[in-house]
Amino acid sequence: MKTLCIYCGSSAGRNDAFREHAANLGRLLAARGIGVVYGGASVGLMGAVADAALSAGGRVTGVIPSALLDRELSHGQLTELHVVASMHERKRLMADLSDGFIALPGGLGTLEELFEILTWAQLGFHGKPVGVLNVADYYTALLTFLDEAVSAGFVRPEYRGLLLDATDAPTLLERFQAFAPPARKRWLSADET
Repeated sequence: MKTLCIYCGSSAGRNDAFREHAANLGRLLAARGIGVVYGGASVGLMGAVADAALSAGGRVTGVIPSALLDRELSHGQLTELHVVASMHERKRLMADLSDGFIALPGGLGTLEELFEILTWAQLGFHGKPVGVLNVADYYTALLTFLDEAVSAGFVRPEYRGLLLDATDAPTLLERFQAFAPPARKRWLSADET
């Protein structure tokens, strides 16, 4: 893995552990030579990941729609910043630039990005690992819900297995290294999605 996409809140949340884990993840990725791709903001958990990775000598690429440049306070010190026309273009470029995806705590946008990239994996559009860093049990109810969706017959067990989780970043990265996507006849190219 050369680059990981980090989905997370433009808010820091109410628990100091959220910011602490975001910064720890940024430093860890930089120490391992893994670049960060994220939404390009300087605030909240987004800023914490970027600042920590940059201060540890890491590469950080931001992708932000032009309409959010001022609203999300784009980060001015990134290795690279892509300004795109739409949220769809943002998500697509972030996916294309990344070898895997980690969701830290975040709001509706983070959840939407997480579920879209999981759906793309389910449909065979990519075979990259996807995981949540379950800081302070933030994602525990979501993981339980997905298990219930399997029990109810709406999610196949192999698709539930596409979402990896851990409570600390080193363990999650170990699970990413061991990840093997479900067998496919062929993975769709980016042009086909």
